[in-house]
Amino acid sequence: MPVKKLLFMKSCGRSWAIVLCAVALGLSGCASRLDARGNILDPEKVLEIQPGELTREEVVEILGSPSSITAFGSDTWYYIAQRTETFAFFAPKVTERQVLVVKFAKDGKVTAVETVGLNRGQEIDPVERKTPTHGNKMTVLEQIVGNLGRFRNKNAENADKEREGDHY
Repeated sequence: MPVKKLLFMKSCGRSWAIVLCAVALGLSGCASRLDARGNILDPEKVLEIQPGELTREEVVEILGSPSSITAFGSDTWYYIAQRTETFAFFAPKVTERQVLVVKFAKDGKVTAVETVGLNRGQEIDPVERKTPTHGNKMTVLEQIVGNLGRFRNKNAENADKEREGDHY
C-alpha cells in the first residue's frame, strides 16, 4: 500500500505543476497596456506661451497644430493629451489627462493660457432615449404582401408603352 500512495502523490505533484505553469502563462498575457494619445506637450515649451506676446503663427511654431479649435471662430485652441491603462479585457482607465487652453484676441495675440488636468474632468452619461421617427413600422409579412402587385415583367411594360404610342 505505501507504494501506491507515493505514485499518487508524484502524479498529483506533476499535475499541480502543469496547472500552475498554465495559470502563470495565462496571467502574463494580462499585463497592463499603456497608451498615450494627443499632443503630449513639453512643459518648458508651454511656459514660452505668454499672454500678450505671441501670435497664432508663433504658437503653432512652438506647440504645433492644436487638437481642436472652437467651432465658431478660432478664438480658442485646445491641445489635448491623455494616457490610459488597459488591463486585460476591461475598459481603459484614464490615468492622466492634460488640456492646454490657449485663447486669442481678435488681433491674433494670446490673451490667456490655462492648463486643465484630470481633476477637472466630468463624467458624462449619454441619454438612453431613442428619437422617434415618423412613418409606418411594417412587419415582414406586410412588406411581402405590399410588394405583390408592385413588380411587373418587362414584356408587359413594353406592351403598355406600345399601346400608348398607337393612340397618338
